[in-house]
Amino acid sequence: MTTTTESHEVELAIGGMTCASCAARIEKKLNRMAGVEATVNYATEKARVSYRSGDVSVRDLIATVEATGYTAEEPAPPRTERPAQAGQETGEADELRPLRQRLVTAVVLAVPVIAMAMVPALQIEYWQWLSLTLAAPVVTYAAWPFHRAAWTNARHGAATMDTLISVGTTAAFLWSVWALFFGTAGMPGMTHPFELTIARSDGAGNIYLEAAAGVTAFILAGRYFEARAKRRAGAALKALLELGAKEVTVLRDGRETRVPVGELAVGDRFLVRPGEKIATDGTVVEGASAVDASMLTGESVPVEVTVGDPVTGATLNAGGRLVVEATRVGADTQLARMAKLVEDAQNGKAAAQRLADRISAVFVPVVLVLALATLGFWLVGGAGLTAAFTAAVAVLIIACPCALGLATPTALLVGTGRGAQLGILIKGPEVLETTRKADTIVLDKTGTVTTGRMTLLAVHTAPGVAEADVLRLAGALEHSSEHPIARAVADGAAEKAGPLPAPEDFANVAGLGVQGVVDGHAVLVGREKLLAEWAIGLPEGLARAKAAAEERGRTAIAVAWDGEARAVLEVADAVKETSPEAVRRLRALGLTPILLTGDNEAVAKAVAAEIGIDEVIAEVMPEDKVNVVKRLQREGRSVAMVGDGVNDAAALAQADLGLAMGTGTDAAIEAGDLTLVRGDLRAAADAIRLARRTLGTIKSNLFWAFAYNVAALPLAAAGLLNPMIAGAAMAFSSVFVVGNSLRLRGFTPQS
Repeated sequence: MTTTTESHEVELAIGGMTCASCAARIEKKLNRMAGVEATVNYATEKARVSYRSGDVSVRDLIATVEATGYTAEEPAPPRTERPAQAGQETGEADELRPLRQRLVTAVVLAVPVIAMAMVPALQIEYWQWLSLTLAAPVVTYAAWPFHRAAWTNARHGAATMDTLISVGTTAAFLWSVWALFFGTAGMPGMTHPFELTIARSDGAGNIYLEAAAGVTAFILAGRYFEARAKRRAGAALKALLELGAKEVTVLRDGRETRVPVGELAVGDRFLVRPGEKIATDGTVVEGASAVDASMLTGESVPVEVTVGDPVTGATLNAGGRLVVEATRVGADTQLARMAKLVEDAQNGKAAAQRLADRISAVFVPVVLVLALATLGFWLVGGAGLTAAFTAAVAVLIIACPCALGLATPTALLVGTGRGAQLGILIKGPEVLETTRKADTIVLDKTGTVTTGRMTLLAVHTAPGVAEADVLRLAGALEHSSEHPIARAVADGAAEKAGPLPAPEDFANVAGLGVQGVVDGHAVLVGREKLLAEWAIGLPEGLARAKAAAEERGRTAIAVAWDGEARAVLEVADAVKETSPEAVRRLRALGLTPILLTGDNEAVAKAVAAEIGIDEVIAEVMPEDKVNVVKRLQREGRSVAMVGDGVNDAAALAQADLGLAMGTGTDAAIEAGDLTLVRGDLRAAADAIRLARRTLGTIKSNLFWAFAYNVAALPLAAAGLLNPMIAGAAMAFSSVFVVGNSLRLRGFTPQS
């Protein structure tokens, strides 16, 4: 008898992770279970797990995570009540409060402790006991997350940055307590003279409270800034779902009723007025209009719809009144499926291991072994228990580099601050590693390479017809239409020909164009078919102009008045002036550009030729954009992507590096790793240069954060470390790290 096992997928909310190595440890434990495939994302604090029901259950998965030292639970189903959502957002806003409280406590109490230890003039009688009183809450309450994580790591035989912080601060604090209560450090009048002498000192007379308190404060500051950046990881989903209409006018029993979108059911008929968003996916049952779907599909030309045509939720009705019958609601709509694509892409994207953790994984065991070796050496050498412990603890104290806590956040703060001045927003440290590796850059067309709006590009006139007359008459008629192409003609005409006259008569011909009377002339503006209905044909010259325009992927509009065809207008989504230069700069950074668009191939190839891109992938839907990025990644490429629309959000999340145009939608901005506030593609090249420079600064900071302390390790092991050398190493490394980071303020964009 065979037992059938069904494959399931579950998403678990993980708690207690402090770094990327925690996520890696949970992932490894889950993947060791029979029939389980898991990915754990530190940034989103979620585990996506596929499992076979015959082998394990969700309870088993949760038990495994808890046995690893963390918490796990299935996320609660989303609530639909408005008040609950508001409360939930408040809760999310307060999730940083515990970390912020610990940071404030640490800074307020550590500053006087460091000042008294480093400035002999402040060392009043019994200053050492005041230092103990101030430092105790810092090392216990403020540093508690580090101690808890270090204990979890120790139980599983691992060492991370948290282990180093916990061991170093605890050793410094406990040694200081021993010296105060059982040594000579607690005597009235005890001082730390400002001497950087290298000589054996009596460990019983020294305290290192400033090291314990200072390290905790510095590193908590780094964690707080990192946590603030990490909070934004899931905001793309919220931004996507916010795009949909909130309320809809439903037709029931012949009456119009305004209801929340959540109450729509399949088969309901609802009204969409001009300028409103379509509430959900459906089919037009009454009316005709132009629908602007560029935010979802990337198609720059509005789509004409009439009875029987499908429409997509969250797209904009740019023309007439429509009645739509709902065919998909809730999680089945295209918008909801795109939100799912973004979430899948984010969860599948491995969070970059923090450099500090990778260094700590090697450094911590080495330091612990060195401390034990120092203790054993001095005991065997007959130096006595106090001297041996003094040297061993000094090794632990000097090995805890406070500058390590400043290395990433200071460079990130200066780099992001300089970026903000230049219109470049960097989301967090994980972003920087991928900018160095990126070798391919995928560029969305509409709104990224092009302006994203229809523009009048050319006017072809029949012999003897003045361009000014064409623009005045066609522009006047199109000015009365709401169609995006009509607006492009009207705006272009007003710009070139000045004020436009008001039409004496106007009518919109659904799907074909407009007709009316302007200055006593009977004017037609629209498709060639509209002119044909009035038995007007295009002369040979205008027919050639129309064919050439369409070959370049542009929309050709015929203009006729008084029974004769007078001109052909070319309208298209114009390429931004800066795009060709931007592509050259991206190539100079070693990136291979690819144009990716939902628009038709003729348009895409014409744009690519204009800006100097060889590889074009056209006519792709949002799901296909994700698949294109995945295919490039499978080919071994590290993919950066620049986009601006909702249709780009999932692909931006899937890409190794997502660059969102700040002039685009919130969904794209939230899904991207870097945001370009200006709508200028040249900023993408500047963003990658700045991110690479910031990463280089972080790496040099990490080197020097360790270098000063490593250089002092032999002194500690030899028992020659005094408190001033320990404090000086901490101060010098911190000052160097800050100074090195401030050099980023001199970053300038290419002119």
